[in-house]
Amino acid sequence: MLNSRSLLTDAHVLIVDDQPDELRLLIEILRGAGCRISVAFDGSQAYQRAQAISPDLILMDVRMPRMDGFAACRLLAETPATRAIPIIFLTAAGGLDERLEGLHIGGVDYVTKPFEPAEVLARIRVHLARADRFRQAPADSPASDASDGDAVIVRAAMRHLSERLSAPPTVDQLARLVGTNEKRLSHAFRETLGQTVFEYVRSERLRVAQRLLAGTALSIANIAEEIGFSSAANFATAFRERFGVTPSVYRDEQRARGAADSGGASLGLA
Repeated sequence: MLNSRSLLTDAHVLIVDDQPDELRLLIEILRGAGCRISVAFDGSQAYQRAQAISPDLILMDVRMPRMDGFAACRLLAETPATRAIPIIFLTAAGGLDERLEGLHIGGVDYVTKPFEPAEVLARIRVHLARADRFRQAPADSPASDASDGDAVIVRAAMRHLSERLSAPPTVDQLARLVGTNEKRLSHAFRETLGQTVFEYVRSERLRVAQRLLAGTALSIANIAEEIGFSSAANFATAFRERFGVTPSVYRDEQRARGAADSGGASLGLA
């Protein structure tokens, strides 16, 4: 457990950057603060090294060869052994969209280059303290979550797709976002879920459609648009093929069931 009065002195920081000058500067800053340091030169190496050494914190560049920092962060966030490690993006990629993306996918902070050494150390200290409190809290999830490579890739891809069902990336684009290639991503989906990426997206779209039909007043055309079908007719055909009824019939059945349940409860029958 990290001593709250000497967080930096006791901290093991993994620095991930492909620029030698930046690495030397960061190493000098952190060594001067008493940190223990490990180094990785791209996202793929960072992902492997983080699993092996369990650093207290990761300083991650974004734009790197082989696997960028965002892809590495997605994988680290879906791996039980590494998901609690704070990741601070330290990069010249400072556009608003990039900063928001980095925070959205699991980064705890975002510092743009050029940076002030004192600010970097202060942010590291803050996040190490928060991580230490998190480690002291009781665990509320099993530690036996699947962490093999295919499962991690699939979970990272599923998380990305869940927020973009109406306009998902191509399989090749999705593969790059989770740090792999199209062939391996397709294999991972088949081995882990028994589905292709396309089949998974369609299945998720229809699952969301069920929820929207049962719980909202959105029109069928609006639901079709919301979940990414090109037309209400295509949506209705896919829904009927999957569930055996049209969207309108499904909605009527759910409303009738809800009314019956409500009536039973009001009579004291529930």
